[in-house]
Amino acid sequence: MIDKVYDELKKLEESLWLEETRFDNQYMDKVLDASFFEYGRSGKSYTRDETMSHPYQTIGAKIPLEQFKVHDVSDKVKLVTYISEVGPEKLRANRSSLWVYENSGWKLRFHQGTPI
Repeated sequence: MIDKVYDELKKLEESLWLEETRFDNQYMDKVLDASFFEYGRSGKSYTRDETMSHPYQTIGAKIPLEQFKVHDVSDKVKLVTYISEVGPEKLRANRSSLWVYENSGWKLRFHQGTPI
């Protein structure tokens, strides 16, 4: 069961770094919790609406995500941590995401990026 949750959250997290899913509003509507918010690598905060309305851009993230780990908060809440590397500049950041399991599946409630 643990491996199933790990695999599912890894797939979901990596999908947020792929242009074809990240900029698909129907997909993102299913993945982002209604109360989602984010502190980006830049330090700027983003609401769910701001995230959903961000214009298409090339992301160029390194997949698989480096040092990907799933930490148990409870059966239905998981903290995901990893290092991202993005773009030709290879900008790196420590990342953390809080995922909550609801009837319809895992939803991303919070995300933070801190430059390294």
